[in-house]
Amino acid sequence: MHQFKEKLIKYFFLLNGILVIIILVSIFYLLLKNSWPAFSEIGFRGFFASADWNPTSYEKPGYGILGQVLSTFMVTLGAMVIAVPLGVATAAYIAEVANPRIKGVLKPVIEILAGIPSVVIGFLGIVLLGPVIADTFGLSNGLNAINGSILLAIMSLPTIISLSEDAISSVPDKYREASLGLGASRWQTLIRSVLPAGLSGIIASVMLGMGRAIGETMTVLMATGNAPALPGSFFDSVRTMTATIAIELGEVPYNTTHYYALFAVGLVLFLMTFIINLVSDIILHKYQEVE
Repeated sequence: MHQFKEKLIKYFFLLNGILVIIILVSIFYLLLKNSWPAFSEIGFRGFFASADWNPTSYEKPGYGILGQVLSTFMVTLGAMVIAVPLGVATAAYIAEVANPRIKGVLKPVIEILAGIPSVVIGFLGIVLLGPVIADTFGLSNGLNAINGSILLAIMSLPTIISLSEDAISSVPDKYREASLGLGASRWQTLIRSVLPAGLSGIIASVMLGMGRAIGETMTVLMATGNAPALPGSFFDSVRTMTATIAIELGEVPYNTTHYYALFAVGLVLFLMTFIINLVSDIILHKYQEVE
């Protein structure tokens, strides 16, 4: 009876794993199937190498996503520039410096930050952060790539801090003891011994945070200005791929080139996030094997 229960549990988890794979493959197939008519009509060059996204034009509709891809990478890169040093530093403080009382306060606060709805953060970006950016840099409005980057950095911080703190805490104490025994200070031990030892886990947390930023929709839709053009700088209004899908998919006529082009945008976004999460998972497993 005990062996039967063990086998039942084993096959139950196996079935769940297979189900997840089937769902993932089904999503990919659905996106590819609905994207192919757009690729056939627009062409890969016209779709990927053009920044002209104007599908409602009567004269010559444009379906180029270069501007959207660049906008997505701009706000994501800006978010990582802000979130990575702040997140890793916070994780190092929690894991190595903070006393149990402070740690008991910081961790719940970070978890609460992760639970704030993206629409609330986007609203704060419009009414608080946007005017500050506009006044600081002398702009007509603050709905631009910088605004989106700061907000995405805030949303990525819980992921980076939580996983980085786990990676730093998992470093064996012998690394710290050896470094301190050789006369290094706590700061030198942290920078030259602990952080390099937990680097793989930290990199995985950064990549997961990046995947979180790339896939965010409502915040960038509200706070970046939604200008479907090729951005020249972080002070320009931008429109990301997620924002384009959210704005247009609900109103587009079915079975049109515009409809299929939005699925193609979704396919590109799916592949980007899939690759980032796959690489982070590989790095994290390698880190666990080393430990």
